[in-house]
Amino acid sequence: MGLSAAEVFDGLGIDYEKAFAGLTAHREELEWLLTELPDNSKVLDVGCGTGRPTAEVLVAAGHDVTGCDISPGMIEIARNQVPRARFEVADLRTLSYPAESWDAVTAFFPLLQLTRAEIDAALVKFADWLTPGGIFLLATVPADVESLDIEFMGKPVTVSSYPPEEFTRRLTTAGLEVLHHRVVEFHPDHPHAIPEHDLFLAARKPS
Repeated sequence: MGLSAAEVFDGLGIDYEKAFAGLTAHREELEWLLTELPDNSKVLDVGCGTGRPTAEVLVAAGHDVTGCDISPGMIEIARNQVPRARFEVADLRTLSYPAESWDAVTAFFPLLQLTRAEIDAALVKFADWLTPGGIFLLATVPADVESLDIEFMGKPVTVSSYPPEEFTRRLTTAGLEVLHHRVVEFHPDHPHAIPEHDLFLAARKPS
């Protein structure tokens, strides 16, 4: 059994941000999102980590950003690094908002340490929280695995995921229109990291 997400990311702290700073696809997806969002949009960043780059980029563009993460250590770093955004310690498995609360929801890599049932429930929630026309951005490591014990940046974790086409199908079932998706190869800058394939997917809630 791997460490909990809170234990992993409390332990990694700023090293996680440094390891993934070179993931240019992340920033490219954010730049695309900025072209789609109305001014002063309300954005929820699930699994916000250190607040960089997602919350920092969106706040700089004038949007109203709330970040949540299960790691208290990450939230403390994010509050210091991106003071113009709000950050809350929260478990996405129990996180709840009214329907149509957010103009966009971003979820860069918070789903991996969930079970498949929890991933399914999260995707449905994210779709429900979007305003009509709202955007969902997802990043994860796509794979046909469930409760697989692996090592991530030197720490034991238990992961679940789906292949890219299954994420597309599940988001479509949740009522979203998938706009684009791609898989990129990336090697995090960390001595205990290995190359990974990352899925980036964007979807819209019909107006």
